[in-house]
Amino acid sequence: MKEIITSSNAPPPVGPYSQAVALDGFIFLSGQVGRKPDTTDLEEGVAAQTHQAILNMQAVLAEKNLTLDNVVKTSVFLVNMGDFAEMNAVYGGFFDEDTAPARSTIEVSRLPLGASMEIDAIASFS
Repeated sequence: MKEIITSSNAPPPVGPYSQAVALDGFIFLSGQVGRKPDTTDLEEGVAAQTHQAILNMQAVLAEKNLTLDNVVKTSVFLVNMGDFAEMNAVYGGFFDEDTAPARSTIEVSRLPLGASMEIDAIASFS
């Protein structure tokens, strides 16, 4: 049976979806853009958006007493692949290179709220 996970420390969804869903030992985190929980404004620039998006992921994981160490896969969506190095530098500050999760990075034409990046994740808690 799936469990819906919600954190008041992460921005609420902007549509009909859950912040995360737990099922069979995994948590599937919906995409996070770089906005703070208490506002609809995005952080300025890819680095700040990446930082805030990962903080938002941490807040949702914390609802199940998990951390980024539990993350096994991420997908990063960039509006401009030219921002890869900037995003990657921030991302690397959260995930140790030796134990980092698997990752895909994809360039897209647009993201919700005009964001420059978005990240989703799968975490394991079994």
